[in-house]
Amino acid sequence: MNCEVCQLKELVVEPFEIREVLRCILHTIVFHRALGLVRPKDVDSELFEITYVQCGDVELEKKIEEKIDQFAGWVDKHPNRKSQVCLSFYEVKSKQPTWFSNKTERLHWEQWYVNLHVINPKAHGKFRHTKAAVDHGENSLEERSSRRAVLEASLREVLFQIIKFVNEKKDHIPQVSNSEVISFPYEITIPSSSDSSFGWHTDVFKRMLQTGHPTMLS
Repeated sequence: MNCEVCQLKELVVEPFEIREVLRCILHTIVFHRALGLVRPKDVDSELFEITYVQCGDVELEKKIEEKIDQFAGWVDKHPNRKSQVCLSFYEVKSKQPTWFSNKTERLHWEQWYVNLHVINPKAHGKFRHTKAAVDHGENSLEERSSRRAVLEASLREVLFQIIKFVNEKKDHIPQVSNSEVISFPYEITIPSSSDSSFGWHTDVFKRMLQTGHPTMLS
């Protein structure tokens, strides 16, 4: 099975921005790949001048929030690092049965990689400690406002990247066989406690071995 892979543009975020950024991205992906009976719900971002759409499914929202919480916890223990959150859609197929087993396997047909570079502004602003306290405060506020505007613009680019991908890539989607909100199983994976700052590279190679060489899109 051909597995399409979308590497989303990297976003530079502060810890307190992680949750809202992931909500915007994950819900946008899931909404466009729900393929079932959904009750669209417009949601205004708490941090950005952006409105995104949720599927209106309580259980789905709960699962996404749980994964976001887990990722935020990982970031607390691994500050100032680049990392990924992967959202995968797959089918469950039965393997060729043998006399001693009858196992199933996951066949991924689409994977989304959300790339985040989490920074700590305090760590990145040490070179300004020699300035007057008032000037430093004003400059810091101005820098944060400017950085937030850049992040919002980049987040919009990511959302458009998602929409472009789902509109162009359709042939690989398996046949829908039910009317559930999310017609296919999915999983959201985050770095494990043992992952290094670039530990996700190992996961990428593992998935390539499991699903074959995916088509990489930028």
